Amino acid sequence: MMRLSNQTLAQLPGAITRPGYDRAEVKIGIVHLGIGAFHRAHQAVFTDDVLARDLSWGICGVSLRSAETRDALTPQGGLYTLKVQDGQGAHLRVIGSVVETLVAPENPQAVLARMSDPATRIVSLTVTEKGYCHNPATGTLDENHPDILHDLQNPAAPKTAVGFIVEALARRQAAGVPAFTLLSCDNLPSNGHVLKRVVTRFAEMRDPGLAAFVAGVASPSTMIDRIVPATTDADRTAVAAAIGVEDAWPVVTEPFRQWVVEDDFPLGRPAWEAAGVVFVEDVSAFETMKLRLLNGSHSTLAYLGFLAGAQTVAEAMALPGMEELIEGLMREEVSPTLPALAGFDLPAYRRALIERFKNPALRHRTWQIAMDGSQKLPQRLLATIRDRIAAGAPCDRLVLGVTAWMRYARGVDETGKPIDVRDPLAARIAAATQPLDDPDKIVAAFLGLTEVFGEDLRADAHFRARLVDTLLRLLSDGSVAVLQTWRDRDGSR
Repeated sequence: MMRLSNQTLAQLPGAITRPGYDRAEVKIGIVHLGIGAFHRAHQAVFTDDVLARDLSWGICGVSLRSAETRDALTPQGGLYTLKVQDGQGAHLRVIGSVVETLVAPENPQAVLARMSDPATRIVSLTVTEKGYCHNPATGTLDENHPDILHDLQNPAAPKTAVGFIVEALARRQAAGVPAFTLLSCDNLPSNGHVLKRVVTRFAEMRDPGLAAFVAGVASPSTMIDRIVPATTDADRTAVAAAIGVEDAWPVVTEPFRQWVVEDDFPLGRPAWEAAGVVFVEDVSAFETMKLRLLNGSHSTLAYLGFLAGAQTVAEAMALPGMEELIEGLMREEVSPTLPALAGFDLPAYRRALIERFKNPALRHRTWQIAMDGSQKLPQRLLATIRDRIAAGAPCDRLVLGVTAWMRYARGVDETGKPIDVRDPLAARIAAATQPLDDPDKIVAAFLGLTEVFGEDLRADAHFRARLVDTLLRLLSDGSVAVLQTWRDRDGSR
């Protein structure tokens, strides 16, 4: 079978949407660090929607670790298929906004040259929470992170997004080129502020003069929302059958998409508003809502679902008691902590989330969502718990989400089989907790991770007691039985 490419675009069936512009005329204006499935189903699609208006906003995608995406997309000229599906059917579209892919470990100089090019006016990121090399509890740079130490010693051959950004800015400063705009698209509260804080601190550790230049960089915060499961071989086979050519790395997603951005782009930006992007002065209320409602619920159902044997989000939502638990978590424990959004229908948003989680066409794996929990929980669950504690309000469902992570992160499932835990702190957690069988000692070991829980939650006796009680029930009764209690408790609502 022939490969998807600029040459085979004309052969695709008429129902397949193709780029509505001359790709040969597209110039690179955006460098995106972390060119994974989410970027290709979200920011790259919004850009593709408006690229015909200004062909200077093509994307150079950079992989900071693996060559897989480059190896898949380069023979296709950067083209890939976006499959949008729900229970009603699917729509396929070829995206053309990614015109170059680079692999940072193979050729860091090529990446730095592209970032330093005056034509590059935006550097965006989807590197996940751990890619910021920060302390999740404080949002500050982890100055002892081994990769940060490496980048300080080897500024021209960095490993981290932080290192690449600061070195590229140093080269632009030396050449008299204005700084690009930094655009974080990761699930962090005040993600633009966090990014600005860590790169400025890193620059201070390199050179005070450089730090002054970096401190002036625009770094607007954003809120991003779209559910994007990892692509499977079955997805590739189905897409190839539909388009008549091979696509090595299509992306599958849901119809819903949302992007809210603070409008601070000194060197310009694509006309994303024409594709539905909402530009605001302050994105914090939107991102808090999304982090706590969608992401907090996602993590909770992923850990409990995985422990109960559910491989996908839809399967987890079908477990007796899960829908009641998640709906109650959002309505009773999360929503009261949210800032007001004038004119926003919060109950409708919660109902839409439940339906999105139940979408049978998206095989979003619970194991995928469960990754990097130590980096995600501070934003997704612990910040909400702090607000509930301050208000003297119960947070039993939130606590269950945290203890489900603890149960999962120990690395052994309810049948005694090992769990492939992907987390920067996995080795520390396993060493500290696997030998223990007393819930009180297990909780104490987890609370010792102050970079996750901070000193305040570690010292909160009531919070600790709730964790111990809930973990005891998970260990003794199992996740299915614990979920059943929430069906019995909330099922009559």
